[in-house]
Amino acid sequence: MHELRDYAIGVIGAGSWGTALANLLAEKGYTVTQWVYERELIDILNSGRCNTWYLPGIELDSNLSFTGELAEALSDKELVLWATPVKVFRQLFSRGRKFPAPTTRHVSASKGIETGSLRTLSQIAAKELCDPGLQRFVVLSGPTFAAEVSRKLPSALVVASRDPESAALVQRVVATSYLRTYTSNDILGVELGGALKNVIAIAAGIAEGLGFGQNTRAALITRGLAEIIRLGSVLKADPGTFAGLSGVGDLVLTCTSTQSRNYTVGMEIGKGRKPSEVLEGMQMVAEGVDTTRSAFELAVQHGVAMPIVQEIFQVLFKAKPPAQAVEDLMSRDLKHERA
Repeated sequence: MHELRDYAIGVIGAGSWGTALANLLAEKGYTVTQWVYERELIDILNSGRCNTWYLPGIELDSNLSFTGELAEALSDKELVLWATPVKVFRQLFSRGRKFPAPTTRHVSASKGIETGSLRTLSQIAAKELCDPGLQRFVVLSGPTFAAEVSRKLPSALVVASRDPESAALVQRVVATSYLRTYTSNDILGVELGGALKNVIAIAAGIAEGLGFGQNTRAALITRGLAEIIRLGSVLKADPGTFAGLSGVGDLVLTCTSTQSRNYTVGMEIGKGRKPSEVLEGMQMVAEGVDTTRSAFELAVQHGVAMPIVQEIFQVLFKAKPPAQAVEDLMSRDLKHERA
């Protein structure tokens, strides 16, 4: 095995989180090649050494290079970190799987559940990877805003894999003096926590937009967590995972800050704007919108009660007025807290 300092790393995706992680790794001394979809952005990155579209104000390390060729970003890499929107992951992963060596470890840093298939990213990758490669698949998640990590503010992440060696390796590769990493073997629980919290963040944003207070937000976070645990348990995730960084940690972060794209989407909807209008005006992807549809369909499929998810689905996709959704949530039959 190479010494970690010799690792060549590919990063697929140049949004805020992909760029923050790519730069962190480059600053640690790794040779990092970042795949960028937008040709115009590649020129900006090469000329100014700053991702002015998605991570402005952060100077990018000289160990970080940029390419529009997927093969260049994937070939001869010990690690490949995927930081793309969930809706394009399947296509890119399928296109790119022929370039890395069989021993390459793949790391997912995206959060969401694919619409239609209702699969997480590790489940999508399972169709493309042989068994050893699937066992080494790693998920990186937790309560982290890209801008704060790039400014080296203390943060923490969880690194999940079925293979303890892969989890421990990525844990060491990503950890810095300002970013603490923990390992987990519950890859599905970590993925579900990171995805489903975005739905609850939209709900919290709607409540803010409607002018509700801190009581409302606390209730949404708590009851939203209960819904996440119910669905996660039915899908065979470890309920204890949702008490950790990718569960309650990420949930609290995204439900309490306008740095969260999903919270911001909800807030604008709560103020009276149509979901389509809000999304059209956004440069970056709010994964919680598509995840709401997937979560709703999973809940129906498995017979899991998720009233908050159900109401957010009605608001986003059935034009239900947000105030009516709140009224319907509050007027449901009374029941035991753990029911």
